[in-house]
Amino acid sequence: LTSLPLAPRITQSTLPAAFSDLLPHFLVEPEDEFIVKNKPVMLTCRSTPATQIYFKCNGEWVHQDDHLIERTVDPATALPIMQVTIEITRQQVEKIFGLDEYWCQCVAWSTTGTQKSQKAYIRIAYLRKNFEEEPQGKEVALDEEVLLRCHPPEGVPQAEVEWQRNEDVVNPASDPNFFITTDHNLVIKKARLADTGNYTCVAKNIVARRKSTSATVLVYVNGGWSTWTTWSSCSAVCGRGWQKRSRSCTNPTPLNGGTSCEGQNVQKSACVATCPVDGGWSEWSKWSACGADCSMWRSRECTQPSPGTGGKDCQGLDLQSLNCTSEQCPQTVSGAEDVALYVGMVAVALCLTLLLIVVVLVYRRKKEGLDADVADSSILTTGFQPMGIKPSKPENSHLLTIQPDLTTTTTSYQGTLRSRHDATGKFSMTNGPLLDPLPNGSHTLHNGKLNSDPAEFVSRLSTQSYFKTLPRDVANTSYGTFNFLGGRLTIPNAGISLLIPPEAIPRGKIYEIYLTVQRKEDLRLPLAGCQTLLSPVVSCGPPGVVLSRPVILSMDHCSDACLDNWAVRLKKQNYEGAWEDVLLMGEELVSEPYYCQLEAETCRLFSEQLGTLALVGESLHMGAAKRLRLVLFSDAYCSTLEYNIRVYCMDDTQDVFKEVMQMERQLGGRLIDEPHVLLFKDSYHNLRLSIHDMPQAHWRSKLLAGYQEIPFYHIWNGSQRYLHCTFTLERLSLSTCELTCQLCVWQVEGEGQSFGLDFNIAKDTRAVDSEFLLMDTNATALAGPSAFQIPYLIRQKICSSLDAPCPNGADWRMLAQRLKLERHMSFFASKASPTSVILDLWEAQHFHSGNINQLATVMADIGKQEAMIFLVSDGEC
Repeated sequence: LTSLPLAPRITQSTLPAAFSDLLPHFLVEPEDEFIVKNKPVMLTCRSTPATQIYFKCNGEWVHQDDHLIERTVDPATALPIMQVTIEITRQQVEKIFGLDEYWCQCVAWSTTGTQKSQKAYIRIAYLRKNFEEEPQGKEVALDEEVLLRCHPPEGVPQAEVEWQRNEDVVNPASDPNFFITTDHNLVIKKARLADTGNYTCVAKNIVARRKSTSATVLVYVNGGWSTWTTWSSCSAVCGRGWQKRSRSCTNPTPLNGGTSCEGQNVQKSACVATCPVDGGWSEWSKWSACGADCSMWRSRECTQPSPGTGGKDCQGLDLQSLNCTSEQCPQTVSGAEDVALYVGMVAVALCLTLLLIVVVLVYRRKKEGLDADVADSSILTTGFQPMGIKPSKPENSHLLTIQPDLTTTTTSYQGTLRSRHDATGKFSMTNGPLLDPLPNGSHTLHNGKLNSDPAEFVSRLSTQSYFKTLPRDVANTSYGTFNFLGGRLTIPNAGISLLIPPEAIPRGKIYEIYLTVQRKEDLRLPLAGCQTLLSPVVSCGPPGVVLSRPVILSMDHCSDACLDNWAVRLKKQNYEGAWEDVLLMGEELVSEPYYCQLEAETCRLFSEQLGTLALVGESLHMGAAKRLRLVLFSDAYCSTLEYNIRVYCMDDTQDVFKEVMQMERQLGGRLIDEPHVLLFKDSYHNLRLSIHDMPQAHWRSKLLAGYQEIPFYHIWNGSQRYLHCTFTLERLSLSTCELTCQLCVWQVEGEGQSFGLDFNIAKDTRAVDSEFLLMDTNATALAGPSAFQIPYLIRQKICSSLDAPCPNGADWRMLAQRLKLERHMSFFASKASPTSVILDLWEAQHFHSGNINQLATVMADIGKQEAMIFLVSDGEC
């Protein structure tokens, strides 16, 4: 900038006389300008009437050579017009940068005086890159207000702001649901599902255009319950039963991570069905007088009681007639022909009866010849174990009607184990595929145990078409050959057994029966909604064999055993491989081929059909819980600084625990703490595990997060039999061997447990403790009396004594009450021999731990002297 000398003196002659007394005024004044990059700006000033015009910038005159001056005359007023233009560069503005703003002003002279224009400010335009505040992503519920904040970058001139959703400009004029505030924030008045997207704040001015990071807005919908369905009909036809109603989380359905409905989706309520009343006949009326047709009549009515509520009508005649003799009937003498007819009918009946007796005797003689090869008197008493207790009344020793023969410990049966009547060499059965006939040879019973090669049996079994899907796991398969005396199959350390009661296999039949555990990951068990697998998947067969009475399958389950929390179903796999429901716990019908008793940890399943079975539970509300077993392992030997602790989470059933123990034994692991049980609720929350309270001076965790998490659905309805996570710890010195810490396991927003660990990683070098793998050392297959605690003939005597109803109640019903089995009275009553079914269940429950003298005490309390047959001494045997 160059300073100008003082403005020249303006004389009167400079302007025409007509305009000499006018002050100049500005037609155009300089405006504020912005320098973009290095492009200069032009300032223009126009005045009339004026003799001279000059620019002054920041108080200093601009050199006259830097002015571009134009003079014109206004044609309308003839006033002289003067226009001056100057150029301002970026360098000129930057010279005073930081001191003051750069401004320029126009000064016009005339003979009357001077005028100054407004100041025009010249600024260097810019727009910074970083936003002072960027929008943040949000998850909002439907119809909720959303506020997205945006503070644009600093800039000259100030940046204008617009919003984009998924790269499309948000226009509040076309969509009134959007509103942009004066401080550039975006407001969504009511969030809609269509408002879900990525929102970007865009700032722009004459220099640049900037975009913020995108903020994701997720509009979720919380689930809502539909209305309840109507109550179902009562499950019982007569008496107490159950009815239920349901609702679904579809009003609305949860979307975009919205919360599911809280509460029960199924409600059960007790109901009492009005029992149908079958009609009953009243007493016959008195005979009428003898009529002229030589007959008299009497009648009765179906009124005691009258049929109601769908009951049956009375069966039989309501009117009865009889020939009579009287003075009114001339044919009073019975003819000799009638007497001869009656005598002939009696003679024919006697002949038929004698013929039937002869046939039965011949049949029984042949059948005894068949059974004698397998069942002699020594077999019937081999399983009787004498008790060293003296009878309380020696004078009653004559009640011991059976003298057991304990000298025979091995009974050999020579020849093929099959029916003599089967000339074709195959089993005589009605339904289903069976195994090939056994090869000729000798099968020996040693103390009731069947000796054979399991691998050979599994290999032969797998060649059958139906059994190709069965697992070839010899360690988890048991099999044996059985006849009418029954027996037992057990899978060691798996909590699974199959009791075949006496007379379950028809006399004259010999079955080769197997029992195995299916791996859960090998099957596609259909689970939907809140369903979860509660037991191992067990196969017993071959399917289709004919059973005279139900067998008892015992297997572990992992539910909390509270039927109010569960709808427990028994599923069976059919021949096509599909799964179908065959039983709903609490709604059993005695006419069905399945019945289930659910104990605290074990399920006892009465089944008249063999096949592949599993228990599936559907939680009725979030209070339902599964039992999980937590097992901790570590490396048996550690020579590095790193030390791993493996935490297994599995269903609390013995078969899964056995599989994990066997796997860890192969890996060389060791058990570092006793197994713990945790209740895992159906609350949709994950399971978290963490380790705390380690001595920081010696140990540290290499886990980046504070905890590890197992997803809820992996535990509740996942296909894996067990899940585990590993905690990697690091000791700061190889000399550190002592480790103390706390393992915390909890369900998010639920209860948890904390276990203290304190062990030496160097001294304790034991591998997996064998006591957990060898708890069950009994034979996997027991045939005949050795499979039962109650001898066969003594059992028959008890059944014959208790099956007949007793007026004082001293019968099978009292036995069920004393054994705490009264809940199953209706099931027992539906069987031909209720006592036999009760004893079968007692055998299944107490095979390993049962005391036969306790059963004898119960029998004595009932008042049946047959109980004394148990109380015999070794000498008396």
